[in-house]
Amino acid sequence: MRLTTRGQYATRALIDIALHGDDTPVSLRDIAQRQQISQQYLEHLIAPLMAAGIMTSTRGPKGGVSLARAPEDVRLDEVIELLEGSVLPVRCVGNPDVCQRSHLCATREVWDELKKAIDGVLSSVTLRDLVERQKSKDHASEAT
Repeated sequence: MRLTTRGQYATRALIDIALHGDDTPVSLRDIAQRQQISQQYLEHLIAPLMAAGIMTSTRGPKGGVSLARAPEDVRLDEVIELLEGSVLPVRCVGNPDVCQRSHLCATREVWDELKKAIDGVLSSVTLRDLVERQKSKDHASEAT
């Protein structure tokens, strides 16, 4: 089980917007440069975030993307679910019918506990939390 770059890059883009937005749109070109993400790939990640009401876009010379909600109202589980789908350690956790042994399997219980733990972590972290973590890392790197 591994998250793809879709979830990772979308999260980095959201942090970037929260850090650099200051109530004005942030250009995708600037986000792509700062985050070292292809602008074309970034454009594909932005569309589902806008459709879900997490981001908005503004057209024009000073256009770009902005957060549609406050950072404390955007949870990491929502972003990951949107871009990655459900985080499942094994298929039978999401659908016991895929395996005829599901009801007899002791390891399925462990995989289910793992999913609940992952879901618990992702749902407890907001974009605001990630912004604060990033600021701490930025301050630490400036001090060295």
